[in-house]
Amino acid sequence: MSTEPETTEETGPGTPEAQGAPGAPDEAAGGGLAADGGDGAAEVSGAGETSEGADGCAGEETAESTEGAESAEAAEAAEAAEAAEAAEAAEAAADGARKPELSEAAAELAAQRVERERIERRKAERDGPVESGAKLSGKAADLLAAVRAVEAGAKPASAVFAAPSRPAPERTPEQGPAATAAAPVRPAPEPEPVRQERPAPAPAPAPAPAPAGPSPRTVDAVRRVLAEGGAPEALGQQAAVALGEGAGELLRADPWQLLRVPGVRPEQADGFARALLGAECGPQDERRGRAVTVWLLEQAALAGHTALEAPALTAALAQRGVPDPDEAVQSALAEGEALVFEDALEEPGAPAAQPADEEEEAERPVRVLIALERYAMAEESLADGLARLINSPSQDAEETWAPVVAALSGGAAELARAVAGHGLVLHTGGDASRAEPAALLGAARDAGLRALAVCHTADGRDRLAALPPTRGAGVGTVAGLLAGAEGPGRDGDGALELDLLIVPDAPQLDVESAAMLVESLPDGARLVLGGDPALLWSAGPGRVFADLLAARACPQIASRLPDPGPIGELVSGIGIGELNEVEAPGKEVVIVPVRDAGEAVHRTVQLVADSVPRAFGVPVEGTVVITPGHGGAAGTRALNAALKERLNPGPGRFGGFDPGDRIAYSPAPGRTLPGTVVKADAEGLHLSCAGAPVVVPRERVEAWVRHGWALTAHQAVGGRWPAAVVVLPGDAAQALSRPWVYTAFGRGERHLSVVQGAEGALPRAVAEIPAKPRTTRLATLLRPQSPTD
Repeated sequence: MSTEPETTEETGPGTPEAQGAPGAPDEAAGGGLAADGGDGAAEVSGAGETSEGADGCAGEETAESTEGAESAEAAEAAEAAEAAEAAEAAEAAADGARKPELSEAAAELAAQRVERERIERRKAERDGPVESGAKLSGKAADLLAAVRAVEAGAKPASAVFAAPSRPAPERTPEQGPAATAAAPVRPAPEPEPVRQERPAPAPAPAPAPAPAGPSPRTVDAVRRVLAEGGAPEALGQQAAVALGEGAGELLRADPWQLLRVPGVRPEQADGFARALLGAECGPQDERRGRAVTVWLLEQAALAGHTALEAPALTAALAQRGVPDPDEAVQSALAEGEALVFEDALEEPGAPAAQPADEEEEAERPVRVLIALERYAMAEESLADGLARLINSPSQDAEETWAPVVAALSGGAAELARAVAGHGLVLHTGGDASRAEPAALLGAARDAGLRALAVCHTADGRDRLAALPPTRGAGVGTVAGLLAGAEGPGRDGDGALELDLLIVPDAPQLDVESAAMLVESLPDGARLVLGGDPALLWSAGPGRVFADLLAARACPQIASRLPDPGPIGELVSGIGIGELNEVEAPGKEVVIVPVRDAGEAVHRTVQLVADSVPRAFGVPVEGTVVITPGHGGAAGTRALNAALKERLNPGPGRFGGFDPGDRIAYSPAPGRTLPGTVVKADAEGLHLSCAGAPVVVPRERVEAWVRHGWALTAHQAVGGRWPAAVVVLPGDAAQALSRPWVYTAFGRGERHLSVVQGAEGALPRAVAEIPAKPRTTRLATLLRPQSPTD
């Protein structure tokens, strides 16, 4: 490791922007989602449910401060709710959830039984694809556009609602897994495969056509109500998209439904409600308590949680001025806005609880969890699907997999032997370890098995395809497979025609994507989930890979292949909490000290445009810049503006973009595709992403496209570049954690420059700040499903 000498060139003036308290917005007028996500999630965290903080969230595009940079990024993961589903759930859940004796164990279990019966009835009624999900898919896209518009500060709404914004409501069923769930206290899995009871979906998951959106009459009605309440009429389109037809009447009847619109916070919804309701409005209003409850659960989802413990939720409600938090939670449960679960706490070494008498059940510690139906269903569906894979191995496994095992050696053979005998296998290791699942993929295809590997990004797909064992075949992306654009067809039951599915980037799987993948596999198929557990967790809610490792429900194969070179040595040390100096004779690792954010931006531009190309022969497009957040004096916005001015100056006539600009294209939450601008015309902005042409409609450019010379770590995870410049300004200290540093430093293959202004915060983060915990239920749900010895 070396330290680059100070340049004689004058550094640009500037100091880091004041960041304020956690979750504070970084732009006075822009508002945006960063602080919103930070505020809501921080309150919940303060009550006992800590969030991913700087780096673990449910999306990528909404960070506004370095302290909550990656946590706020997750706002893209929040999408539109399906009102019809909520209404259906409310009626059936009311009997159990309205009971005032929720704290009583008997009443709680009875409520859970009612909930289970409702879910099973819903499952039985589904004879095919969920049509309503297809109709609502465009809402997610529209709300994502709204999120980015509010975040960028370009919409008139942000001038009025200058405080941070919130995520959109729930994702449509089309984008989530099949709505299958069981009771919170799970019985042992049935011996009969789950798939035999599941209605057959459509043979191919072709994406639904984009809907036309809300009618002009609905939008006009919403705008009239907004005007009466003193809210910007510019929110009319967003509110109509979020609330659907009849949105005007709904807002008039329940003004706090405005919280479902991205960019709106509880205090803003309170002002709107006061203007509409007058003296009737008050903090004790049941509608307010219910809406704030749902809003807090959505904020927790942005921080990576799939559920919240009841005490944490009620404490956060009290902080938001809800006079009776328990009643607010009860109201949300009764209306089907959320679900309640009792999960047994299994403490290592604790003796089993004994019943007081023969007729009384054993007493054991439990935790009461509150979850949005969307994520509760996803975790239940994922647990069911994993149990099916674990418990339904094919009968002729030994004969089928023998040629595969025989063709491999070393770690790849060990992996193949585990796959031959088990439906689910976990594989851990750094970037070099991807050679082992690649070898398994090639051998399986040579043996005539239907095998596929899917990666988190197109870059990961291309790098896997370049490994000799794959010979460029049988690789794709998770998004492409789920959308039906990549991979095999489906059988009559709607299952993928696969014998083996490998996911090398499993740590980036959120709970919904994982559930969709698992539910798409046929009985007897093998699933290999691999990846580096030290990386940042998924942008969306959940921590699927970490939960599976903790549950120990299946074989775990640890690769012994080390990442090579000084960068590999440095990153390996960071993974165990040590920031070591490494020998870098070829200046593979360089530390560039800076005094302030202005100098950090200046030196970054110098490195990308001059130093790295001259010293290492890496072209400008081969270098990625990584920084903790979008906002701030050295965030992605400031860095991209400076890099564009130096590398591709232009007027930015099409939404701020010019041909040749590097961009980050985010068509869906958690997905970022680096690319370049080709041209712009009446159709929209023409991009080239991973060699594929993309046309972004004019109205979507602001929401889906950013300049992409500089990225956040969550945007960069899953990809690698010849060189990486990691920028750590002084105000980034609160955003740093060991997973963040590990992920950022590992993006460069040949060279890593660290623009270091964080001083002691960097080694402290590596040594002392692990990934912040996420509250999930998957590990608990998997306990009864672990194979018995």
